Amino acid sequence: MQDKTILVVEDEPDIQELICYHLAKEGFSLRKANTGKEALDRIQQEKPDLVLLDLMLPVLSGIEVLKTIRFTWGLTSLPVIIVSARTDESDIIMGLELGADNYLPKPFNPKVLVANVKALLRRTINEKQGKDTTGDQQRLIVGSLEIDSLRHEAFWAGTLISLTATEFSLLTLLATNPGRVYTRNQIISGMRGDDYPVTERAIDVQVASLRRKMGVGGNAIKTVWGIGYTFQENS
Repeated sequence: MQDKTILVVEDEPDIQELICYHLAKEGFSLRKANTGKEALDRIQQEKPDLVLLDLMLPVLSGIEVLKTIRFTWGLTSLPVIIVSARTDESDIIMGLELGADNYLPKPFNPKVLVANVKALLRRTINEKQGKDTTGDQQRLIVGSLEIDSLRHEAFWAGTLISLTATEFSLLTLLATNPGRVYTRNQIISGMRGDDYPVTERAIDVQVASLRRKMGVGGNAIKTVWGIGYTFQENS
């Protein structure tokens, strides 16, 4: 991963330098942005492999940056991790629903941040190479659902579903074993590995977002109360 470029969007110099120091030790190439506008300019010009995004930024907020990335530009596969001092559950849910792949509250453990970056990049690399992290199939068809891991595309009844990297991995995991019930912890482990810290609440938010994007197909993702989730298209 030494050739991967990380864009660190952070307006606090001490925090920015702390993040860059620990990532540089791992061999990553780093770019910095102090404002939301500068972040968008660098994303367009330099095409980073992953973005670490603060929310409370001058000129343009992190939320507006994320909306531009996901909805205006349609960059659904660009990995984005929010790193923010805003720790209310509503802020975390909003960030995940807008397409962030994970949300790390400040103050953060630098080792946890590095683990997040490595795990997310590793999964993204595997998906781009057609190596699905949940199985060996490059093309999966289950009823009305078709998943092409090589192209990183999912279709419901022939209609393309625009998914983030995390949503794509979640759908692939569930659809690879239709009918199997996954606990939230099993989903976390299956999608990202045991070394990837994320909350069970974040999984619920990702499932809700995935269902919404799939439209009527979202009914195939069923909640098993008290346990977790399963994929089962109605006959």
